[in-house]
Amino acid sequence: MLLVLGHFFEHGRWGSLVETTIEWQRLTEEDQLFVLMQAGLYLTVTRGFGAPETRICYERAEPLCHLVNRPRLRFMELLGQGRYALMTDKLSAAMQIAERVHALAQEQNDAGPMLAAYQVFAAIFYFLGEFDSARKYARRGVQIWRSGSVQSPVAEEIQAPVVNCLIYEAMSDWHFGEIASCHALMDEGISIAKELKDTNALVLALTFAAGLAYLERDPVEVDRFASEVIGLSTRHNFMSFLAFGAIHRGWARSASGNTAEGIPRIEQGIRDLRATGNLLDLPFFIAGKVEALHLA
Repeated sequence: MLLVLGHFFEHGRWGSLVETTIEWQRLTEEDQLFVLMQAGLYLTVTRGFGAPETRICYERAEPLCHLVNRPRLRFMELLGQGRYALMTDKLSAAMQIAERVHALAQEQNDAGPMLAAYQVFAAIFYFLGEFDSARKYARRGVQIWRSGSVQSPVAEEIQAPVVNCLIYEAMSDWHFGEIASCHALMDEGISIAKELKDTNALVLALTFAAGLAYLERDPVEVDRFASEVIGLSTRHNFMSFLAFGAIHRGWARSASGNTAEGIPRIEQGIRDLRATGNLLDLPFFIAGKVEALHLA
């Protein structure tokens, strides 16, 4: 899909749409918005939330959303900017965008956008270490989903928001020592992603499941989930998740006594993760590298 979309941009420069003097070949504002949003979607899915090309596409789409009066696409474009800020900027910057996302969701008076807004708040509060607030927003999102008021996901959504909410509720529960509910929620997130045939959400849930097993010092489970993440990411060209999987597998091998294999896997995974623009997760994985070096 990205190969097709690339033809609409100047020499592969994402965000710079091809201009032509031939009237009937020109893209209308609606066409331009569609191409930019689809490019942002597929670049995010394949290259990761922190890929700079995604920010360019979503920023170029913003004025077009206002011009053609497409509030739903304006909402999805803001979500895209929020994801990028979460990965690459201060969390205060991501929170500012999240508040705009929430305001737009309230204006639309639609359960789907409100669920998506809650997932953003849950993620930001979780990475701020404010687990009570993260769990509160995650639970609100899950409640909306379970009420049955959400229609099927729209094409511009990267992942099913309910899966994100279940993940952050699960992880917050773990930090409060509620281990049984944590695992039940994580399993539910994986199950719903499979039911929805949402591969990106499934890989995200499996990645968090591997991270949970890491926190519980269970290298066998970490390696099992990492294998699933690597397999799916290789098939679907998910660059950032492939890096996550490699790092988790490297830690699992190191914790199992094979640091000679494990440490190079971790180091390569961290290099690949840096290349995707992801800064948010680096401290967590560098800590895993430190532990592997200590084990060696």
